[in-house]
Amino acid sequence: MGEASMMLPLLRDRLAPSAELTELRGRLPVASIAVPDEIGARGWLVTGYAQVREVLGDTVRFSNELSHLAGTGIEQLAEQDPGGLGFRDPPEHTRLRRLLTREFTVRRLARLGPRIDALTTELLDAMQAEGPGVDLVERFAVPLPSQVICELLGVPDADRSEFERRSTARFDMIAQFDNSLDVVNESMDYLRGLAARERANPGEGLLGALVREHGDNVSDEDLAQLADGVLTGGHETTASMIALSAYELMSDEPLRSRLATDAHGVVEDLLRRMSVVQVAFPRFARDDTVVGGREIAKGDAMICSLSAANTDPAAHGAGHLAFGYGIHRCVGAELGRMELRAALPALFARFPALAPAVDEDDLELRSFSIVFGMDNLPVRW
Repeated sequence: MGEASMMLPLLRDRLAPSAELTELRGRLPVASIAVPDEIGARGWLVTGYAQVREVLGDTVRFSNELSHLAGTGIEQLAEQDPGGLGFRDPPEHTRLRRLLTREFTVRRLARLGPRIDALTTELLDAMQAEGPGVDLVERFAVPLPSQVICELLGVPDADRSEFERRSTARFDMIAQFDNSLDVVNESMDYLRGLAARERANPGEGLLGALVREHGDNVSDEDLAQLADGVLTGGHETTASMIALSAYELMSDEPLRSRLATDAHGVVEDLLRRMSVVQVAFPRFARDDTVVGGREIAKGDAMICSLSAANTDPAAHGAGHLAFGYGIHRCVGAELGRMELRAALPALFARFPALAPAVDEDDLELRSFSIVFGMDNLPVRW
């Protein structure tokens, strides 16, 4: 029967999941995946919608802790302890997530709405002044979520350009599967310093609010890890969604025509189609179990393909998994939606004739990247 390649869930046919991934989902929604021998456990690629929901939603059978790699040939990954919500199980995950949940309710995020609109307008004004052609990624898709994250966390104005540089470098590292933690450590050191400053003088951002509300019950390390989680979940992912969505809307006139009256529906369609986070954080089987008729052994790694699950015909009419599922579903999902619902209608209202400035074959889409996207998108109007 053979094993699927580890690269398979990261492959695309232009914007769509690869034909090979789609074929595998229809034939074997839980398939053995090739992993390095030194891991000492099997890996499974989960592509079916129902099976992905089953794995992501079950914290009794499946764990997110990288400690499951202890004793393997890549145990250094466990020792590096990247932190954050994505690699934590309850009760530690529950404790950390509870700190954030209140700050990410629709009501609390509403205060950011006017600022998101203002940032969008500022960026569009700058594009118009520079045009009639720019790189949409550089001038719009990246700076908008970067500035929103800065506003949310309370990053000082003087630090913002450096913060964006660190953020971009961090995601370059993730996309290239580079095990060096130099960039991550540099980013975390900055966030620890930011947490300490917010502790001494709480501002109006997320970290300041957490300090005021929880005091010494939340440590600087907690604050830094939560800030890192917000950065990881809300910077590169939203930038990729803005760029890919704009490109899709340029060629899909019926979808584009709905933007003015149904931005919510259009954004949900695009989230499902794009699935920019291609795979979820790995899960590890706590004990022997069965998923999709396959016998899973204790310690086996489960790699869930969100792009395959979202395009599964079985998902028709059901909620998409672009933000994940279960207790690890992206806590910043509503913020991402707010940014997309602000950015995309405003972009096409300002530039209704927006079009790619390069042929489709010349468009550079990322290869083998956990966060799918494009590094540049020349446009004209």
